[in-house]
Amino acid sequence: MAAPLCALASRTQRSARAELAQRLAGSLTPSLARGQAGVGRRWCGDAARQKSTHFGFQTVPEGEKAARVYKVFESVAGRYDLMNDAMSLGIHRLWKDALLRVMNPQPGLRLLDAAGGTGDISFRFMAYTRSVHEQKLRRRARSNQTPSWQDITASYSSEGAGPPQSRAVVCDINKEMLKVGKGRAEEAGITTGVSWVVGDAEELPFDEDQFDVYTIAFGIRNVTHVEQALQEAFRVLKPGGRFLCLEFSQVSTPLLSKLYDAYSFQVIPVLGEVIAGDWKSYQYLVESIRRFPNQETFKGMIEEAGFARVQYINLTGGICAIHSAFKL
Repeated sequence: MAAPLCALASRTQRSARAELAQRLAGSLTPSLARGQAGVGRRWCGDAARQKSTHFGFQTVPEGEKAARVYKVFESVAGRYDLMNDAMSLGIHRLWKDALLRVMNPQPGLRLLDAAGGTGDISFRFMAYTRSVHEQKLRRRARSNQTPSWQDITASYSSEGAGPPQSRAVVCDINKEMLKVGKGRAEEAGITTGVSWVVGDAEELPFDEDQFDVYTIAFGIRNVTHVEQALQEAFRVLKPGGRFLCLEFSQVSTPLLSKLYDAYSFQVIPVLGEVIAGDWKSYQYLVESIRRFPNQETFKGMIEEAGFARVQYINLTGGICAIHSAFKL
């Protein structure tokens, strides 16, 4: 009976993901299609037992969570960036800037921006690497105030060649979020260096050892199996590559915790209703933060996935944290 039961569970899992697969139809790249073909291999035994998971404070079958999360972000995509500013009073921009300072990327690196949504991290990555290159040129010019004609010729040659090409891949399961991100890129005149791929953080449509840096900002708490997403991050990073996660976490002081809870549950859903016309989605987002592991627990999960030198930095009293690790 074990084999028929496992097959039935696999069919049940595929059925539960059918709505999500239909939404992605027509947008899958060939590589993603290959990745989706492997979905059935996930935890067949778990599916046979009909495991449940959390969706905010609700308990739902594991197979339903991805489609529910998809609907949340499909609903809020058009006002997502505006709501980020409103909910955090603009502080999310400082947190993302802090992530780039910790990363300190150099020109020529390849970034995977998982659950990258509207492209905030990728845009910052491209701007940062460009700034690093420009700073190097300025320092070179200052250190060579009376250059020889050979130095001048060499500098013209190097400037004409341009900096090493940095590249960012924004990968998100939600087409609507990517559509907003592409629009932002066009408005900003970003025409090269950033690509957009529909893909699941738990089943990334990329080969092994492809990226120098993997980031996931405010996205990992929304996946069904956090452990699987971490394993996928490890798989696609090159040896020596860096994992960086920016995510809401556990507040470190009791007074701030009480104020934060009051603001989260009494203000943020109201803002969601007023600005985005969607109370329920922002109620879920607030609840999902409370269900995510604390800093130390998440650090242990990253280590279990195979990463080394795992550290974290608290931001704004622990409201969010940056976890950093390396594939060694």
